[in-house]
Amino acid sequence: MAAFEPKFRAAMQSRVRLLDQIMGYIVRRKGKQMRPMFVFLTARLCHGPTGELPDASYRGAALIELLHTATLVHDDVVDDANYRRGFFSINALWKNKIAVLVGDYLLSKGLLLSIDHGDFELLRLVSTAVREMSEGELLQLEKARSLDITEEIYFEVIRQKTASLIAACCGVGAASTGADAETVARARRFGETAGLAFQLKDDLFDYGPVGGAGLIGKPVGIDIKEKKLTLPLIHALRNASWLERRRVLYTLKNNTGKRREIEEVMAFVNAHDGLTYATERMHTLAADALAELHQFPASPARQALADLLRYTIEREK
Repeated sequence: MAAFEPKFRAAMQSRVRLLDQIMGYIVRRKGKQMRPMFVFLTARLCHGPTGELPDASYRGAALIELLHTATLVHDDVVDDANYRRGFFSINALWKNKIAVLVGDYLLSKGLLLSIDHGDFELLRLVSTAVREMSEGELLQLEKARSLDITEEIYFEVIRQKTASLIAACCGVGAASTGADAETVARARRFGETAGLAFQLKDDLFDYGPVGGAGLIGKPVGIDIKEKKLTLPLIHALRNASWLERRRVLYTLKNNTGKRREIEEVMAFVNAHDGLTYATERMHTLAADALAELHQFPASPARQALADLLRYTIEREK
């Protein structure tokens, strides 16, 4: 990660002063950088415990971060969000037009980084993830209008929106070392299953104390306020009476984000074991991911990936 930092900064540089200023701001407010960690640990898993990782591994991690950052910048414009990771968003500081162009710039830098070095397999893996992320977002928006998301649709949405990018990280890490197609596919399966568990944990954070803050500053109850049906609520609705279901869906559809409305939905989810069910599914997915991971030979990298997976589902913030 220490070696990656200057390489990533270099990949973002621009001769346009405004762009360079914004790129510097983006680098300073970076998050936990878990996605590059997945790339490097998977690369080390496939490359072996010793020896310098190939340059392609660093370019793959930079590609992931560039395209992921681009989607976040565009998401903030779409959501009219003023904050990201506790900092002002790009659109809040420089307005929507510049934010959209910045996202486009990041996308182009990622594409050119891969094309210039012939990393076409890495580009294919990441481009597939970006396509799936867009499809997942649109599927969620389509279903949110009628509030008819089933558990099956929910898992398809989070597989595309979240898990596809973690799968791409692991696939890129493996492919960057020259691993064969079967090994790359196995790494992707681990990443996808880990990504599903990761998203379930994020959804569970939404059911903390009202007025508190969940993961990376995400306000508790925001999914309810935005009328998003996540697994805890989907399970509770499935196990409720027709009358209860109708009442809660009405509250959800017409809620204005008031504390009373959010607390009502939270109480309903708790009463119908929604949190317990979602937690159990999360742990099952984590176990499935570990089983996939243990098909690789034992190594410090494998242990580190297992620890990273445990961190994602056990963290408190």
